[in-house]
Amino acid sequence: MSGKVFFFSSIAGWAEMDANAHMANTAYLSKCVDARMGYFKQSGFAVTEFAKRQIGPVVRRDEIEYFREIALMEPITITLALGGLAPDCTRFRLVNEILASDGKLAARIRSEGGWLDLAARKLIVPPPELQAALHAMPRTADFEPLPSSVRSCSCASVLCGLA
Repeated sequence: MSGKVFFFSSIAGWAEMDANAHMANTAYLSKCVDARMGYFKQSGFAVTEFAKRQIGPVVRRDEIEYFREIALMEPITITLALGGLAPDCTRFRLVNEILASDGKLAARIRSEGGWLDLAARKLIVPPPELQAALHAMPRTADFEPLPSSVRSCSCASVLCGLA
């Protein structure tokens, strides 16, 4: 992984448990979203900025690999890295790892998506500030360029190109 790793701390709460007494499938996805929004906030693009600009992330696919159980009230750490990005930043692959209280890998989540214009209900090129946050995210060892989600890139930002 390149760049400084982003960490988000949480716990496995009561409402996130399943009938087997370990963290439920959907709870892993929710914890990843919390970590991602935490990263964007730390990078200067808080949830209020998404709302103000009427844009939001939209996930096309999630893939979860499980390695060990997470128990009730167990402290966890969620990392975030960039696994792929389109040259115009319209598509992304975000990779979260959930680490158990002992630091061991409990799950790896790969999510692919893009940026939705909430008024027009179509995929868009994100604003330069959001592109900057994506480019500043640490990259996975298997990072790869992704195809664009829009037919033409109207972005004039130098950040669109992948170096």
